[in-house]
Amino acid sequence: MEAFDCIVIGAGPAGLSAALNLRQRGKSVLVVSSGEPLLARAERVDNYLGVSGVTGAQLMERFTAHAREFGAVLRAGRVGNVMPFNGRFMANVDGEILETGAVVLACGVSRARPVPGEADLLGRGVSYCATCDGMLYRGRPVAVWGLSDDAPGEAEFLRGIGCAVTYIAERRPEELDASVAFCAGRVEAILGETAVRAVRVCGEEIPVEGVFLLRAAAPPDALVPGLAMRDGFVETDTMLRTNIPGLFAAGDMTGKPLQVANAVGEGLIAALSAAEYLSERETQA
Repeated sequence: MEAFDCIVIGAGPAGLSAALNLRQRGKSVLVVSSGEPLLARAERVDNYLGVSGVTGAQLMERFTAHAREFGAVLRAGRVGNVMPFNGRFMANVDGEILETGAVVLACGVSRARPVPGEADLLGRGVSYCATCDGMLYRGRPVAVWGLSDDAPGEAEFLRGIGCAVTYIAERRPEELDASVAFCAGRVEAILGETAVRAVRVCGEEIPVEGVFLLRAAAPPDALVPGLAMRDGFVETDTMLRTNIPGLFAAGDMTGKPLQVANAVGEGLIAALSAAEYLSERETQA
């Protein structure tokens, strides 16, 4: 796998803006995303300067083509975690460990509230990425809470490596393999003291040893341990630097206004900060 100067997590307006502006400053960029950006579902966009009367999908097509034209590499995948390591970062992308010099978080805001037991048992049976952590549960009973478009595929991956999978959602997805057990509802609680032992759905306990919460966007502080948060959003300075050197954030995950123009602007600022950080590191090397 090619090494990249920066990994951008999220391919919405903020992530693609960051990728484009990093490329214009000579930095190599990998953009990793899972699922469809929220903007793509907008029926009409009229509040982006110079552009009116377009659908969100059309605007996203333009953003994506522009970033690709300037050399950003886009990859579909789910990032399990990002860990600072010896002045660099290690990102777990679908179970593959990628090393990079800087990271821009632009993966949107997680609107789902944590369920009881989620934070306490994170890393002890709770995971946000089946392809990242699934091999740890090979041959064991697991639950998949399908809240994202790619959740059925991740459930199939778990079934394929020998896990006994129970898929939990409001309704059974058409693309879910018939051999995967299904439970209608939502995860109300994750049970266990030192490790996951069950999930509660509609008042009933389902014994499992692992639970994969496959939301469209994972809580940022679960993605990057130690990341400072404020009122549910990533805390940054005016140049969109987080409390972790080399880690930047842009777009909806930094707070209101949750608008495309703000996301594009923040993507630019995060790119400027990341490019400056990378250049300083190169000078010091």
